[in-house]
Amino acid sequence: MRGGSDLSLPDKREYVGISMRLENRNFHSRTGYLLACFFLLLLALTTAARAADTLSALTFRMAGDELRTRIVIMFDREPELSTLLLQHPHRLVIDLPKASFGFDKTSLEPRGLVTNVRYGLMDEHRSRMILTLRGPFKVEGLRVLKNENAPGYRLVADMVATSDREFAEAIQAQNASTGSTEAGSKGDRIGKAEDPVPPHVFTVMIDPGHGGIDAGAESPRGVKEKDVTLAFARELRDVLKENANIRVLMTRDDDTFLRLSERVRIARQHEADLFISVHADTINLRNIRGATVYTISDKASDSMARAMAERENKADAAAGVTHEEPPEVTDILMDLTRRETHAFSLNFANKVVQALEGETTLINNPHRYAGFQVLRAPDVPSVLVEIGYLSNAEDEKLMTDPAWRARVAGLLAEAVKRFAALKSGGTFSKG
Repeated sequence: MRGGSDLSLPDKREYVGISMRLENRNFHSRTGYLLACFFLLLLALTTAARAADTLSALTFRMAGDELRTRIVIMFDREPELSTLLLQHPHRLVIDLPKASFGFDKTSLEPRGLVTNVRYGLMDEHRSRMILTLRGPFKVEGLRVLKNENAPGYRLVADMVATSDREFAEAIQAQNASTGSTEAGSKGDRIGKAEDPVPPHVFTVMIDPGHGGIDAGAESPRGVKEKDVTLAFARELRDVLKENANIRVLMTRDDDTFLRLSERVRIARQHEADLFISVHADTINLRNIRGATVYTISDKASDSMARAMAERENKADAAAGVTHEEPPEVTDILMDLTRRETHAFSLNFANKVVQALEGETTLINNPHRYAGFQVLRAPDVPSVLVEIGYLSNAEDEKLMTDPAWRARVAGLLAEAVKRFAALKSGGTFSKG
């Protein structure tokens, strides 16, 4: 008897139908499960294959200073890469195949010429690194090398501070060879020759010593060297600006700290024909006074010059900045350039002594030499002029006197004009 209860058993036909539906459902469940497993396996294999195809950039290192900086990037295998120069700001772009980056964040901190490092995917096939630099530069010796005692390869590139003119020429050559007018990624503009560099004029870079946190020497009455040098440098700048044939620039025009190598980099950026670093030191012997002119040399002329160079070379450390030696470069042409530059430096130093002699107090043997870091530009004739000693009361009085500064600045400017005429083979006149 069939009852109306939901608990009543089905008849045979109903049972067969229910069984068929249950078996069909189980079949589809098993099939779906197997298909899901298959697709998961396929996805895993594809992901593994893609991972195997992805280049690994393992480590990033930088060394050097504001004149020359080397980067070294370690890869798990040999990378295919291309580079690109960008301006506004000055940048080096390194394009790579799709890569994973395992860089330590501390290795990316600003150092030397490099102020910022960015990297990441451009699309599913490409990656890009962008290095922002302090100013114009050129890339020397970019090469990919196989590691000798470890698996993988390394990219080694040396970036050297250069002039605005050289960088503009490199941009022009790049655009001419590639036909590029736009960058490959949003926000990065390939530098065109849209900012023409004016014709070169004889350029003097005046470098007021010290500045900012680095006060330099201090007199017994509390007069700071950084203030004395800035006041004299401004006076010299104003006198030289009266001559239309001379362009005058300063490494700093306010109370700013600059690393020693940054001062040299600025001079090279503007293709300075002459670099004059102004100082007013102290010395234990307070009776010693007068102006001194220094040129660079590996061997100091005397113990006083050596001690002076050692103190000045510690200016970075005094401001809490560690000094790191740049990569060594051996180049015959560079050595010849240094020799020519040194000859010009000696010539100008002699002109300074001649201009000041009999007009103001000079120290005994007023032209001396030592290993001053700030004078080491290989292609810019450079001198360090000690206008007096803050440890001597009479020198301090003179150096803080506007009339004295104007007179001595005028004498030094005459030496500059004579040197400019010699170097250019012409004559210089006011106006």
